[in-house]
Amino acid sequence: MIRLQQVSLTRGIKPLLENVDLTLNPGEKIGLIGANGAGKSSLFAMLRGDLHADLGEVDFPARWRMAHVAQETPALDRPALEYAIDGDTTLRALEDELAGLERRPDHHDHGNRIAELHASLADADAYTVRSRAEQLLTGLGFSQEQLMRPVASFSGGWRMRLNLAQALMCPSDLLLLDEPTNHLDLDAILWLEDWLKRYPGTLVIISHDRDFLDGVVNVIVHIDDRKLKRYSGNYSAFERQRAAQMALTQAAIEKQARQRAHLQSFIDRFKAKASKARQAQSRMKMLAKMEETAPLRAAAEFSFEFREPLSAPNPLLVMEDAVAGYPDGSANGKRIVSGINFSLQTGQRIGLLGVNGAGKSTLVKTIAGELAPLEGTLKQGKGLSIGYFAQHQVEMLRHDESPLWHLAHIAPNVREQELRNFLGSFNFGGDMVTSKIAPFSGGEKARLALALIVWQRPNLLLLDEPTNHLDLETREALTEALAQFEGTLLLVSHDRHLLRASTDQFMIVAEGRLQAFDGDLDDYRDWLFKTKLGKGPVASPGPSSAATEPAPPPESREDRQERRRLEAEERQRLSSLRKPIEARIKRLDEQMAKLQQRKNEVDAALLDPSIYDDSNKERLKTLIVDQAYLAKELEQLETEWLEQQEALEQIGA
Repeated sequence: MIRLQQVSLTRGIKPLLENVDLTLNPGEKIGLIGANGAGKSSLFAMLRGDLHADLGEVDFPARWRMAHVAQETPALDRPALEYAIDGDTTLRALEDELAGLERRPDHHDHGNRIAELHASLADADAYTVRSRAEQLLTGLGFSQEQLMRPVASFSGGWRMRLNLAQALMCPSDLLLLDEPTNHLDLDAILWLEDWLKRYPGTLVIISHDRDFLDGVVNVIVHIDDRKLKRYSGNYSAFERQRAAQMALTQAAIEKQARQRAHLQSFIDRFKAKASKARQAQSRMKMLAKMEETAPLRAAAEFSFEFREPLSAPNPLLVMEDAVAGYPDGSANGKRIVSGINFSLQTGQRIGLLGVNGAGKSTLVKTIAGELAPLEGTLKQGKGLSIGYFAQHQVEMLRHDESPLWHLAHIAPNVREQELRNFLGSFNFGGDMVTSKIAPFSGGEKARLALALIVWQRPNLLLLDEPTNHLDLETREALTEALAQFEGTLLLVSHDRHLLRASTDQFMIVAEGRLQAFDGDLDDYRDWLFKTKLGKGPVASPGPSSAATEPAPPPESREDRQERRRLEAEERQRLSSLRKPIEARIKRLDEQMAKLQQRKNEVDAALLDPSIYDDSNKERLKTLIVDQAYLAKELEQLETEWLEQQEALEQIGA
C-alpha cells in the first residue's frame, strides 16, 4: 500500500501540504483532485521520488514497478510503434542483452544465458508486444500509416499521446496519470477509460474530466487547505459526500455559536454577583477552552454568463452540396467532408461527434469562415455574429500582451474602466489585468479567450474543445453559462458532462459525411466499440441511405435496456467459455517458445563438427535423444494448440 505519514511539503514560500496522513490500498483506482496550484503534481513528484517531503514519510513497497507519463518527447527518428514499445523497459533490456550476446563470436559459450533470456522474453510476452502496441496506439487515435512515422514528425499533442502509450505499455504495479485526457478526442478517451477499468494495479489519476473520473475511479483524494481528504466512490459520490459534510459543518458552527452566546450571556449577567461568581468564572474558562469550529471552506465559485445576442437571424446559415477541406494545390483540393446539406436554426444546440481525424474541426472552421468550401455554397443570415473558440485558441493569444490589451483591441472605443470591470468578472483583477499573459496558466488563458468571445455577444457559438485547459470549477461555470445561452450552439468536446448538459441533439461526421446521430452518448460509445475501437466492420452510425427499405420502428428505452442486459449476459457467457481456452493457448505458446529455443540450441550443437569426435560420443548421444524428444513434444503441443484455436473459433462463430 501507499502510506503518507505526517507529510509536509513547501514549494518556494508556498506551503502545499501540512502534516497529512493518507493510506491507499493495492488495486484501488484513485482520482486526485483539487484547485490549480493546490499541489497535485507535487504529490505525484513525491511518489516518483523527484521531490522529497520536508517532514514525514512517503512509503510504498520497494518492489512495486511504477509507470508515469513523461512530460517531454525527444524529436527522434524512431518509428512511433517502436517508441511505444520502448515503454516496456524490462523487455527492451532483455532484447538488448540477447542481441549483445548473439553478436559475440563466442556466443555458443553463453547458451544457458541465451536460453534464460528467451524464457524471460516469453514471460514478458515479447511475442505479442507488437500487436499489443498497435492496439494501444490505434485506441489512442493513431492510424496504421502513422505507426511507422518518426516521432519527430508529430505535433506536441500527438507526442503526448505517444508518451501516454509508453506509460501504458510499461508493466506496472503503480500507474500515475496527470491529465491523461487533455490531448485526446472523445473516442480515445472512451478507449482509455475502458483500458484503465481493466488495469490490475494501483492507479492514481489527476483529471478535470468528471465523467472520466466517474467511469474509472473508486476513491477520490481531495487536496484542500493543505490537507488530504479521502472519499470512497467516484467523483459524483465525492460531490454528494462533500455537500453533506459542508451542511453538517455549517450546522455545527451555528450550534457552537448559540452555545457561545449562551455562555457569554451568563457571564455578562452574573460575573459581578458574589453568589454566582464561581459559576461565572467556570463558564469563562469553558468559553476560553471552546475550540472554534472552522468552516469547511468551499472552493471560490467562479461564474459568468453570455450576454443576450443583439440579433437572431433564422436560419443563421445554410450549406448546400458543400465540401469542407483544404486547398492543396490540386484542382479539387483535399476533400474531408463532402455532400454537406445543412442549416443552423435559431436556438439549436448541437453536439458534433466523430472519431479523431473524421473532419469535425475542418467542418467547424468552414462554418466559421476560416476555410472556404471547396465546392457548393455557404450562405450566412443577415446579422450573423459568430463566437468561435478554435481547438488551439489559447495559442492564438498575444502572450506578450495583457488581458486589458486583448479586450481593448476588439473594443477600442469603450472606456477602460468598463473593460476592467468586465475582465474582473472573469477573475482578472488588480495587477493581473495589465500583466503579460505569458506566465498565466493554460486555464487562465482559456478563461481570457472565453471572455473575449462573451464580450462580442455572438448569436452563434462554435466551440471546438473549449475545456482543454480548464479546471473542474471553470468547466462547471462554462456548462452553466452555455445552459443559459440564448443563441445557437455547435459544440465539439471530449467532455461528456458538458455535451450532455449543453446540447439537445447530436450530429456525426463519419466516412466523410455529416449526418444526424439518433442516439445519446451511451449509444455513441456502443457504436465506437463495435466499429472503430472494436473488431467489427466500419459501418455508418447513422440511418441507412437505402430508400427502398422502410426504417424499423424506434426502440423504446425499456427495450434498449433489456436488449443491453441480454447482450451483457451473452458477453459474460461467452467470456466464461473463452477464458480457460485462452489461458491454455497462452500457456501452450509459452511452452512451445521454450521448447523451440531448446531445440534450436540442440540443432546448433549438432552442426558443430567437433561434437562428432570420439571424445564427445556420450554428449552426441544425449543431443540426439534430446532432439528427438523435443521434436515429439513440439509436435504434440502444436497439435493441441490447433485444437484449442479451433475450439476458440467455434465459440466466436
